[in-house]
Amino acid sequence: MKRLAFIVIVSLIGCTSPEQSADMVLLNGNIWTANPTQVNARAIAISADTIMDIGSQAKIRRYIGDSTQVIDLEGNFVTPGFIDSHVHFISGGFRLSSVQLRDAVTPEDFIQRIATFAQTLEPGTWITGGDWDHENWGGELPHREWIDSVTQNHPLWINRLDGHMALANTAAMKTAHVTKEIEEAAGGEIVRDEEGELTGIFKDNAMSWIEKAVPEPSDQQKDKALEAAMKYVTAQGVTSVHHMSGYMDVLERFRDEGKLITRIYAGMPIHQWKKLADKISEEGVGDKWLRIGSLKGFMDGSLGSHTAAFFDPFTDAPEDSGFFITTKEEMYGWVKKADSAGLQPMIHAIGDRAISELLDIYTEVVQENGARDRRFRIEHSQHIVPKDFGRYNSLGVIASMQPYHAIDDGRWAEKVIGPERIQTTYAFRSLLDEGVRLAFGSDWFVAPPTPLEGIYAAVTRRTLDGQNPEGWVPEQKISVEEALRAYTINAAFASFEENIKGTLEIGKLADMVVIDRDLFKINPSQIKEAKLLMTIIGGKIVYQSEEEL
Repeated sequence: MKRLAFIVIVSLIGCTSPEQSADMVLLNGNIWTANPTQVNARAIAISADTIMDIGSQAKIRRYIGDSTQVIDLEGNFVTPGFIDSHVHFISGGFRLSSVQLRDAVTPEDFIQRIATFAQTLEPGTWITGGDWDHENWGGELPHREWIDSVTQNHPLWINRLDGHMALANTAAMKTAHVTKEIEEAAGGEIVRDEEGELTGIFKDNAMSWIEKAVPEPSDQQKDKALEAAMKYVTAQGVTSVHHMSGYMDVLERFRDEGKLITRIYAGMPIHQWKKLADKISEEGVGDKWLRIGSLKGFMDGSLGSHTAAFFDPFTDAPEDSGFFITTKEEMYGWVKKADSAGLQPMIHAIGDRAISELLDIYTEVVQENGARDRRFRIEHSQHIVPKDFGRYNSLGVIASMQPYHAIDDGRWAEKVIGPERIQTTYAFRSLLDEGVRLAFGSDWFVAPPTPLEGIYAAVTRRTLDGQNPEGWVPEQKISVEEALRAYTINAAFASFEENIKGTLEIGKLADMVVIDRDLFKINPSQIKEAKLLMTIIGGKIVYQSEEEL
């Protein structure tokens, strides 16, 4: 069977009147709707960007008119379009053309990739991105001396894949006027060697010392990054994203010019809550392509950078239990004001202490501001103490999680936090059992924006190194349907958009994906091998696979 084809069908009952005919009809599908009142269907009729009807083939054939585009789905599996609930969208687009270090497996490989990439650039050009992972070669942090000799003509500022620490070469530190006399930053760390010299590693808030010197990308560069990001995610079946913050100018420009092909729920930094409130007061929350209303903040850092805030010390660093990027008092003030303005905080919290103290903040704000449909979110929700699972439910907090992280971090997390704490790490099952709503995403650029891999990760929990064939902490596995709902209707709920997307039903946006196999019927280990055949957004085909099946 080759790629899905457009076909002409002559209905046995004749064409309908123009007022009733559809712009597009999809027939012969195996459709999972995510709608509990009509879970499965065989065909869909679309008018403009909206689903006009869904059901049996006989029912939907009636909508075929002289100008209807008809597609035979050939029995393939269809779901609502995937919604990635946590991305850094423009940064992800930039990463597609940066030096690729995620899978560098040795220091020598790391150095050689940078050296090769540097040779393709004009002298003076900054090298950024990278997304390296020092766990790939045993945990030794890279040092500026590794790469100074191959980047003499380029300031270099490349981050670890989690974005919570980065490496600067000597040229970058000189450009930023950073010397070993530089002051430590609250909520951050500057790594030094035994002689007190800078190694080039800066963590969390300390990263600002170098970032202030990195040139702002041009409008043309931002446009190219957004175009690349949209093209990339549509090929993965992603029809909507929750963009954490930044680059509002390019998003609005593309929206105004009708150039968006990905729907975007965009946030701002939480300290800018008043700016966002004023913007909404003047312009509204947006439309079905670009919506605003969320605020991104940080409680702590990440596990891989040893900057997540825990109650107890790290197992491999007994004197260290991480730290807070934002104080509890400061975060409380921002959350309360943002909530009073009707905005949605979506706060990064990874370590168990960071999560617990954020739940304290949410509890206090709910008590002080009163009941309303606020949909507080905790981004990542990675390491939770057992007493806090129920608090998510009682507060109505959405756990915005990234299942790919579980099969990545699961390679090494136990050495960092020990065997007991990993039992409630990426605790999808425990959260669902407490009635908590899960919204899934990728954290791209940190991890790939590939929902099929995310579903595979949540269902199998097989780590990337192949060392856990039965699943890492298998008690936390969830079902295919639970994972699909986290990427569709739950994710739509997390952005207050469940009335227009997230399920395939009459009156909702015609956003859907076609997959080459039924995810419910195959062995879960095969989910990551499934192929995306087609992505439809607003009744238009934005991606179609060219390969033969």
